[in-house]
Amino acid sequence: MMVELIDVPAGSVASVVTYLEMTERPRPKPGSALVPLQLVPVTNPDLEQYRALFRAVGGPWLWFSRLMLDDDALRAKLTAPGVALYTVQLRKQDVGLLELDFSVEGEVEIGFFGLAPQLTGKGAGSWLMSQALALAWAKKPRRVWLHTCSLDHPNALAFYRKHGFRAYARKVEIAPDPRLSGLLPEDVAPHVPLIGEAA
Repeated sequence: MMVELIDVPAGSVASVVTYLEMTERPRPKPGSALVPLQLVPVTNPDLEQYRALFRAVGGPWLWFSRLMLDDDALRAKLTAPGVALYTVQLRKQDVGLLELDFSVEGEVEIGFFGLAPQLTGKGAGSWLMSQALALAWAKKPRRVWLHTCSLDHPNALAFYRKHGFRAYARKVEIAPDPRLSGLLPEDVAPHVPLIGEAA
């Protein structure tokens, strides 16, 4: 069997995207965080606050999809029918986000799930996943699904599998490096070398 290597253009990043799903409600896992967190629904998002939180949570992992959208497109995404947006708050400060998409009948997508880096290793991720799954399964879907990629936290895939998700598909994504366009600072995600565009 031949192994194929694909050239990634200078100025781009590549990642392996893994799709995961669960088709029955898992047994609840302990979800108590070691810090006092609160999940707050957001119905009329302030776009600049959202972008700042998106950068704080996703910047270390090169999240950029929502940063590419202008105000109208971003507001349309966040307030679309079937989309439920939440912030995670610690002492009234936003430290995480959760987005659930109920727009496809019988399915719930966990579109965005993340916490600020200072909460890593404190039980906050398990707490947030327990909240997400309770909200998702309350609608009695056929399945709940999400995707992660190889640029994400190194424990992300294992975390999702621990909480009952099963991998079912994989793709390779190649996209412009958001650090070169100014969407994210050049010093974020040092684990992903910044390879500029060819002169």
